[in-house]
Amino acid sequence: MTQCLIVTGTDTDVGKTVFAAALSGALGAYYWKPIQCGLAEGGDTSRIRALSGLAPDHVLPEIYRLEMAASPHRAAEAEGLEISIAKLKLPEAPGPLVVEGAGGLMVPVNRQTLLIDVFASWRLPVVLVARTALGTINHTLLSIEALNGRNIPILGVAFVGDEMPDTEQTIAEMGNVRRLGRLPHLDTLTRATLSDAFASHFRVEDFR
Repeated sequence: MTQCLIVTGTDTDVGKTVFAAALSGALGAYYWKPIQCGLAEGGDTSRIRALSGLAPDHVLPEIYRLEMAASPHRAAEAEGLEISIAKLKLPEAPGPLVVEGAGGLMVPVNRQTLLIDVFASWRLPVVLVARTALGTINHTLLSIEALNGRNIPILGVAFVGDEMPDTEQTIAEMGNVRRLGRLPHLDTLTRATLSDAFASHFRVEDFR
């Protein structure tokens, strides 16, 4: 199988979708978000298309498309559904594949399974996206501990936000993980500004 990566976050709204768009565009990858919640508020796939510059066939269809902006298990239940783990099989892609999770690691997919358990079954390396704001050391180290506890390989941590050198160094050292880079907040978020920011703050070869 060609290079496959999971992009997940320490929490919801940490910037992982914007980061996933930047990474997918830089790699010329295929992008897949198997569970999309919050379609009533727009959803992430359209943002990925706009920000990554990927060809339409490089943005793969979701397995579950749910209206409510909530945890996957709750959003599915609101539509009379239960998410089947058996349906969450990795797609075949002829090039690199970036898989984006829904929310943080410990969100329930259904009443029996957490998202991190799905990741463990896939056995793919994870890029953990973390804020640089106050509280991120705790959230990020807890996420790293959870991934390690299930023997999920961690490629590294990608930070989003203002530069916080000590925070980033503390997480990298105490979590024994690689600091991949930091995506700054952009006053104007477009495909061009995002691509430039990624190229300036990350090394694409670290993700290959």
